[in-house]
Amino acid sequence: MASGSPLNTSSHNPTSTSWRWLRWPLRLLGLVLLLLLGPIGVLASGTLDMQTPWQQTSHSSTGQAPDPALERRAVVQVYGARTVRWRGAFGIHPWIAVKRAGADHYTSYQIVGWRAGNGNDVLVTSTGTHPDTQWYGAYPQLLADHRGAGVDDMIDDIEEAIAAYPWGHEYRLWPGPNSNTFVAWVARHVPALRLDLPPTAIGKDYLGPNTFVDHAPSGTGWQLSVLGLAGVTVAREEGLELNLLGLGFGVDVNDLKLRLPGFGKLPSSPQQTTAKDIGTGV
Repeated sequence: MASGSPLNTSSHNPTSTSWRWLRWPLRLLGLVLLLLLGPIGVLASGTLDMQTPWQQTSHSSTGQAPDPALERRAVVQVYGARTVRWRGAFGIHPWIAVKRAGADHYTSYQIVGWRAGNGNDVLVTSTGTHPDTQWYGAYPQLLADHRGAGVDDMIDDIEEAIAAYPWGHEYRLWPGPNSNTFVAWVARHVPALRLDLPPTAIGKDYLGPNTFVDHAPSGTGWQLSVLGLAGVTVAREEGLELNLLGLGFGVDVNDLKLRLPGFGKLPSSPQQTTAKDIGTGV
C-alpha cells in the first residue's frame, strides 16, 4: 500500500452522519408510542361506553357528596370523570364543588369547551344539592374532600382564584387551556386544597405561553413545563412525573403508586376518598 495518511472514510460517511441525527428523534418517537400503550389499553379494556348517545347517558348522583340538609359544615370537593367516548381513554374532566357552612346547596365550577365556539365564557357555574353526578355516564372519582373549620376561608380563596382565571374565554382540548388547566390553576392558588391531579388530567401542566416554572397543583413542590407539551413535576404529593406531549408518567412515592398515561395512578384507589377536616387534620 502506498505511503501517506490513511483514509478515514467513517467521518465522511453520509449514512453514518444521517443516523446520528435520526437517533434521538427515533428514540423520542419510540417513547411516545410506548406511552400511547396506556390509552390503547384503556380502549381495549372495554370500560368506556362507546355506544350510548351522549343525550341518553346518565347524570345520576353517585352518593359521594354529603346531603346539605345533614352536613351543615362547609364542604369543598373536587371530582374528575372520564371524558366522552374515545377521549376518555386519554383524560378526565374535573370540576370543583363548594358549600358554605349552613348552606342548603352546592356551587359547582367547571370549564365547558363547546361554549368557546360561540364566543361565550367557558366557565360554567351551577348550583344544586348533588355535585357528584355522573359525567355523561362516567363515574366521577373524588379527588379532594375537605369539611369543617377553615373550609369557608378556603372557599373564599377558591372563588378569588376563579375570578382571576386568565383564560375564561379560551379553550383548547390539547394541550390547554382546558378544564384541567382551570382546576390546576385554582389548586396552585389555593395550596390548602392539596390537590393531587392524576396524569390523566391532561392540560394541568399548561402554565400559559410565558410561564415555564410554577408550583405543582398540590402546592407541595414545583414543576417545569413548556406550553404543557414537555416538562417535569417534583412534589411531595405528586412524586416525580414527566410530561411528554401531554402524556404524564412517573412514580408517586407518597402513595407508592405508578403514574401512567391512560390508566392514571396504579394500583387504583377506591372511588370514595376520605374527607379531610381542616380543623382537626383528619
